Amino acid sequence: MIPFRNSWPYDITGNDVIVQECPFCKSANVILPLKPADVESLYGGARKIMLVFPCCHNRLRIIDADSDYLLANRQIR
Repeated sequence: MIPFRNSWPYDITGNDVIVQECPFCKSANVILPLKPADVESLYGGARKIMLVFPCCHNRLRIIDADSDYLLANRQIR
């Protein structure tokens, strides 16, 4: 079972991956430095990436994803 406290919702708009709110600094509508193909490569835990939020430069290791949520290796909620 995937721990909900380690997940964060995202949206894909055009060629941008967007989160509605940064889990660290609470900035709104943050465009992540990822492409939709990068997110798809995370599906099923096949790949892991270090994500740096451009608004506050906090880091988060993304270990899995699905079509709605990014899954981190630590609690973000």
